[in-house]
Amino acid sequence: MKFSYPSRLTLAQTPTPLQLLSRLSAATGGPRIWVKRDDMTGSGVSGNKIRKLEFCLAKALQDGCDTVITCGGVQSNHCRTTALLCAQLGLRCHLILRGQQDSDLDGNLLLDRLAGAEINFYSNTEFQQRDQAIYQQWVDHYAAKGSKAMVIPVGASDGIGLWGYIAACKELKSDFAREKIQPKHIISATGSGGTQGGLTVGNTLYDLGATVWGINVCDDEAYFLNKVSADIDQWYQGYQHQIDAAFDPEQLQINVIDGYVGAGYAQASEQVFELIKTVARLEGLILDPVYTGKAFYGMLEQIRQGRFADTDDIVFVHTGGIFGLFPQRDQLQL
Repeated sequence: MKFSYPSRLTLAQTPTPLQLLSRLSAATGGPRIWVKRDDMTGSGVSGNKIRKLEFCLAKALQDGCDTVITCGGVQSNHCRTTALLCAQLGLRCHLILRGQQDSDLDGNLLLDRLAGAEINFYSNTEFQQRDQAIYQQWVDHYAAKGSKAMVIPVGASDGIGLWGYIAACKELKSDFAREKIQPKHIISATGSGGTQGGLTVGNTLYDLGATVWGINVCDDEAYFLNKVSADIDQWYQGYQHQIDAAFDPEQLQINVIDGYVGAGYAQASEQVFELIKTVARLEGLILDPVYTGKAFYGMLEQIRQGRFADTDDIVFVHTGGIFGLFPQRDQLQL
């Protein structure tokens, strides 16, 4: 299927490896588990967000912006990546963080400060009630100072950001051909929906022949069915002139595996922390308690229940998040 990409910066270290977890696969007794190592897209900017930001920040520069405003939790991987990339590109970065200002200067928050980002803290309740007004307040603030600001939504999950994981599907197609495998399932954590949306579209555009699953780490299945659908619709409305007319977004299937959120966002169970230790010791693979640990735990539970019994191979997209592990180090009980 023919299509063309919008403007894009080269910021990520790609292609990332596709790694077989042979010992864990044998211990699990299910299909072979392959991991797309998007935790290796960089050093400080590691993780999935950089793929999306290659397109979002290209648009910011194209539009003549000198400031980027974005939002996330206090330990947001997206905010940390945005702050570091803005520093690299010479852009001002303003972070709107949901949480307490007296949070320990650790993990992603430490790197936000190190990168020189401007930071304002808002409670979850206030942000949920006033998110658009808060964004506009700061856009107006910078406009009054003669600056032009672009707002990038939480997780860079919108019609622009989807391109990041559409492009990743091109890598996956090459990975599958090289390894001579045809996985029927691709699984990732879903926290803002953009990675899942991009994989869902890219799976069709590159004819991977897989089913894409998002394991939600916050909210619920209904929320992500709506969010991913809305992101895909925004993407299609914005770029349909660049896409073969044969592509029909209405035919895309959005799949969410619910039930592994636990106590809430960034709150992992004892079982997830035990799994993080097990995977690190068995395969040398580092998961985190916010995103990948929950999703990986959910994937293994689903393997045990037989959901993926129709294939010899499955792929887990490792979206990164290692810095979010440090503020919760005590939970590991090492």
